[in-house]
Amino acid sequence: MKLSRRTLLASGAATTLPLARARAQTPTIKIGVMNDMSGTYQNTGGMTSVICARQAVEEFNPVAKGFNVEVVFADHQNKPDNAVSIVRQWFDRDGVDMLLDVPTSSVALAVQPVVREKNKVYLNSGAASAVLTGEQCSPNFVHWTYDTYMLAKSTGGAMVKAGGDSWYFITADYAFGHALENDTSNFVKKQGGKVLGAVRTPFPGTTDFSSFLLQAQASGAKVLGLANAGGDTVNSIKQAAEFGINQKMKIASLLMFVTDVHALGLPVAQGLNLSETFYWDLNDRTRAFTNRVKAKTPNNWPNMVHAGCYSATLHYLKAVADMGAAKAKDDGRAAIARMKAMPTEDDCFGAGIIRADGRRIVPSYLFEVKKPAESKGPWDYFKLVQTTPADEAFRPLNEGNCPLLRS
Repeated sequence: MKLSRRTLLASGAATTLPLARARAQTPTIKIGVMNDMSGTYQNTGGMTSVICARQAVEEFNPVAKGFNVEVVFADHQNKPDNAVSIVRQWFDRDGVDMLLDVPTSSVALAVQPVVREKNKVYLNSGAASAVLTGEQCSPNFVHWTYDTYMLAKSTGGAMVKAGGDSWYFITADYAFGHALENDTSNFVKKQGGKVLGAVRTPFPGTTDFSSFLLQAQASGAKVLGLANAGGDTVNSIKQAAEFGINQKMKIASLLMFVTDVHALGLPVAQGLNLSETFYWDLNDRTRAFTNRVKAKTPNNWPNMVHAGCYSATLHYLKAVADMGAAKAKDDGRAAIARMKAMPTEDDCFGAGIIRADGRRIVPSYLFEVKKPAESKGPWDYFKLVQTTPADEAFRPLNEGNCPLLRS
């Protein structure tokens, strides 16, 4: 049977990347990066997430701390059943200790109980649904980088304050899109705005958004809320420009990354607002991190998901070193507890904490996409509009209904 690259990625075959040669007596921590490597979200996560995880391992130098690290990766193809199969194989056969990245909220939620059953560590950078630290929270899980509540508050709240008091949503029809639409709708209504309607688009597989865009225009809403991501967001914005809808409605790109702006180009993306917890040109430390990795991924500079994979891996390795690799391998819940007890600190996000519900807390940033004349070169795309402090950026701890807080 001839194996394609996609099949190899999906199965996890031939993906082991040893970062140091383990001696027989040296414990080995194995990290599994799972995301979309061939579809809608391949630039959002993909191999750049793997590269950033490997960067963290390289900088941490685990061999000097008495243990070895390997990184494996796989393409879940945005299919929950495929992801569950890969994760079970990783845990049962391949000895994976920590699951990393996992964008696509339906996939992220599907593997959550498997990780808990196997008592492993699950650090999610790529998925958005805030339910992951709400009703579906787990003692084996940390939501690292962003979520739908943060996006709704930062981008959605700013649009309403700027006069966008009537909304129509184009929503990816799965857990992420539903959560983002719901969280943003709540912020719009709390600030006196109205939601005039929404249309659900099939995921994955939708590339033509023209009929959905025309429905949005016909609603008479002032704001078009895009509750989608990756290639879907890029296609929606391109097609809105082709129809001239961006001249009649404000476009709220509720989840958009610097990688999406790069795909769109500044002539189309200029003026859009978006929120991230990381931007490569935010400060000296973010620039230093980017300079260390961009040669390894020159066509896909890191966004917040990629930075989250670096940051989460680094903090996990600090906890492993602190508690001992053997104990960390034996008890995922204990490893997560140790991570929560230690403040987070790295070049991508600066200082942060992990709350009891598994939500990592850092500031969020609202950016505006620059005009072409304002950009000084490739990937110079954002200007900072406002900062939401870490203690205000995410959903209050007592509003998430996380069962861990009742135990």
